[in-house]
Amino acid sequence: MKSMKNIISANLRYLRNIQGWSQEDIAEKIGVSRQSVAKWENGETLPDILKCEALAELFNVTLDDLVRYNSDEQGLPIPPKNKHFFGIATIGERGQIVLPKSARETMGLKPGDKLVVLGDTSQNGKGIALIESDQFLKMTGQIVDKIFKE
Repeated sequence: MKSMKNIISANLRYLRNIQGWSQEDIAEKIGVSRQSVAKWENGETLPDILKCEALAELFNVTLDDLVRYNSDEQGLPIPPKNKHFFGIATIGERGQIVLPKSARETMGLKPGDKLVVLGDTSQNGKGIALIESDQFLKMTGQIVDKIFKE
């Protein structure tokens, strides 16, 4: 198991590299020296809580994920703020899908809620998405209203 220092350093290295920024770029953006960023990424020192908050904001991740998300355990890189991976759902014989409990709890879904099923069968692959029906109607209603107003 990785120590907190190792988790933070791995997350910082990954997030910086994915953005294509140098240590100097990060240092300028949050007001520290390049050497400080290097020490954080090497696990020699830890950023203080205010710097962690600034780093989380800069990289658009939650503070909790920045300091606790272990990509080795999760098998996925640190996610952007408000984006979730809930696991895999299997389609049953009659086409039913059971959403993972963590997805239902995080999204506030309960029995009887209605979801719209959207699909994409473009050349790049297949994709399916679920969206709360009320939210979908609000979005599409706004689009329809905008079209008719123009």
